[in-house]
Amino acid sequence: MLTRALGIMVLFLLIGCGAKKKRTYSKTRTVTVEASPEESPPPKKSKKEDRKNAKAERIISTAMTFAGTRYKFGGTTRKGMDCSGLVFVSLQENDIVFPRVSYQMAERGKRIKVGQVEKGDLLFFNTGKSRKRINHVGLVVDVTKNEIKFIHATTSRGVIVSSLREGYWNHAFVKAMRIL
Repeated sequence: MLTRALGIMVLFLLIGCGAKKKRTYSKTRTVTVEASPEESPPPKKSKKEDRKNAKAERIISTAMTFAGTRYKFGGTTRKGMDCSGLVFVSLQENDIVFPRVSYQMAERGKRIKVGQVEKGDLLFFNTGKSRKRINHVGLVVDVTKNEIKFIHATTSRGVIVSSLREGYWNHAFVKAMRIL
């Protein structure tokens, strides 16, 4: 009885594995793609918008020169930098007068939605235990379809570029402000 059951199982395996599927297409396939109409160039930006973008790039460039600088509470130099000090110095070196402290910075500019964020905008966070007041700021350095990257100073790693997609920063995010 056992050998008969074993024989039937082997027979099913052989039949199942030996079966060939029939092709429903020829060996050589051709793909036809319709021509698309000629793409039009992107709309021209105004001179004012170009100036704003150039200023944002200069501010970002200034901030990026501090990458790797160690964290120092109240710091505004290459010897040590805190988050608001980084933004403050980057703006100041590009002739923009702005408050020195992150919660005061958060009161300036125009509040925008995350989907509207552009290079040069500021992101504000609440990382404190009490979570009662904004205590961290970052400068947006890159925006892609799925990600917003910002430069800021962290207590553990100094001045770095992070992503808003990171769980910690996403959870601590409070608002975005446009200052340019």
